[in-house]
Amino acid sequence: MPTQQLDYFATLVADDDHFPLTEAAIAVAQHAYPDLDVEHVVDEIDGLAQKLHARISKEMSGLQKLQILKLYFYKELGFGPNQNNYYDPDNSYIHSLLRTRRGIPISLAILLIELGQRIDLPIKGVSFPNHFMVRLSLPQGEVIIDPLTGTSLSKQELQNMLDPYLDAQGYKDELQLPLGIFLRTSSSREILSRYLRNLKAIYTQQERWERLLGIQQRLVILLPDALEEIRDRGLALAQLDYIRPAIEDMQRYIEHASDASDIEEIQAQIEQLEQQHKHH
Repeated sequence: MPTQQLDYFATLVADDDHFPLTEAAIAVAQHAYPDLDVEHVVDEIDGLAQKLHARISKEMSGLQKLQILKLYFYKELGFGPNQNNYYDPDNSYIHSLLRTRRGIPISLAILLIELGQRIDLPIKGVSFPNHFMVRLSLPQGEVIIDPLTGTSLSKQELQNMLDPYLDAQGYKDELQLPLGIFLRTSSSREILSRYLRNLKAIYTQQERWERLLGIQQRLVILLPDALEEIRDRGLALAQLDYIRPAIEDMQRYIEHASDASDIEEIQAQIEQLEQQHKHH
């Protein structure tokens, strides 16, 4: 397991005040593409940013800048959704997105946020349920944008997207949660954790345990207090027959997450692994 790449990732995400979201997201792909040159990908984005910057002048309003950015990003560069293969992990990886121009909401959002910053357009990420969004505060008001298409969404459209989620979560109508709760801006760490958890879901579903472990290692680095990520790293290690470290992770989970609902389940897993270990 390449510790060098994990160490590099750890330095990128160490500090909330200097958190290079784009670079950290690019670096995630090193678990699947060990030869990936992160600096090269950053240079590529710099090139796109320079072209964009040349079209912006000082006296432009935020709204004008936004229109130029959207035209450049969606029309000219042709970024958009991968309709044919939505669950391809490559849709998440930034270096791959730059090549194919096809992504999912959160990978497109990370690039959009980065390009926005280069023209002093403070676009923020929003961890909306089931569909990552971006938002921008303009004098005209708040704009919420779907990063797949660049379309601005009205409050009603957002509510319509939210309702099935609220129903599925078992919120009853009389408990109408205000839309605003779901539109608060996310920190870079929150964005990257959602980005990683997307990949985690894909690799779990595809039962690609080696790939999943690469994601889990990064989630544990990114969210050192999230005990369930330590547990899930243990489960990934167990799938790959790394029995000792799997048991260590699960033990740590049980010791610290003493009131979790799955303690007995994980305890049973540990006992099973210890049996396996004896027979090896």
